[in-house]
Amino acid sequence: MKHLSTESRNEASMHLDEMTIEEALITMNREDQKVPQEISKIIPKLSEVIEVTINRFKNGGRIIYLGAGTSGRLGVLDAAECVPTFNTSINEVIGLIAGGQRALTVAVEGAEDNLSLARQDLTHIHVSDKDVVIGIAASGSTPYVKGGLQCANESGAHTVAISCNTDTEISKLANHAIEVDVGPEILTGSTRLKAGTAQKLILNMISTLTMVGVGKVYDNLMIDVKATNKKLIDRSIRIIQDICDISYSEAQQQFEASGENVKVAVVMQLCTLSKQAAEEKLLANDSFVKRAIQS
Repeated sequence: MKHLSTESRNEASMHLDEMTIEEALITMNREDQKVPQEISKIIPKLSEVIEVTINRFKNGGRIIYLGAGTSGRLGVLDAAECVPTFNTSINEVIGLIAGGQRALTVAVEGAEDNLSLARQDLTHIHVSDKDVVIGIAASGSTPYVKGGLQCANESGAHTVAISCNTDTEISKLANHAIEVDVGPEILTGSTRLKAGTAQKLILNMISTLTMVGVGKVYDNLMIDVKATNKKLIDRSIRIIQDICDISYSEAQQQFEASGENVKVAVVMQLCTLSKQAAEEKLLANDSFVKRAIQS
């Protein structure tokens, strides 16, 4: 591990324990600013990955994140947030973490070092050649992730490796390798910091732009939002109001008439259609609202 960038000591924070709080914050902030700069370098590769995730998702495939520790938790977080934001099911974007659900809050000893554990997890969800399996590991050498990518390759799934070092072991196992070298952490080896930030930003990009590509966004509005609470119900109504240029009460009526489906409500309003006719029009246009209202 000694040769890894993420395990090296950071010259800027050598005397972290002697700094004032403000000095430490300035140092940390300067280091954090390096993360988006490094991500900008891998945007062309990331574009290729997202083209694949869009295509696979459209054809019934799933996005499966795979990681241990912080990397695993970030994958689980991104998968969980797709449900309310894009109205995906829990089986369409999946986060697998070494050690299972318990590992979200406590360290599960030895889980990340188990090569066969990811194979068991992927077999349990019936990984197939329709899926995209994205292995996440700051070091790029986590056994759980390596085992998962090997299993995914055998199943014919498209594989992606995300790491925060260069020329990593998991990169060699994937169809697409995303390496973001953010450099040494302010706290040596604590990859929940810059490495974790880089991983979160990358997963944001993958999930958000995949959902744009499958018709779950209108302009910059989350038109497929799942209204599971008062805040999201209000947001849904305001989205309808904004797109259709109608009053809040009119938007609310359409929202309720549509069965609380923003896409259907918008097509109902703009095309003067019944709920059933709007649903059929959307179905005929791959659930893209703009295509439906223009067809």
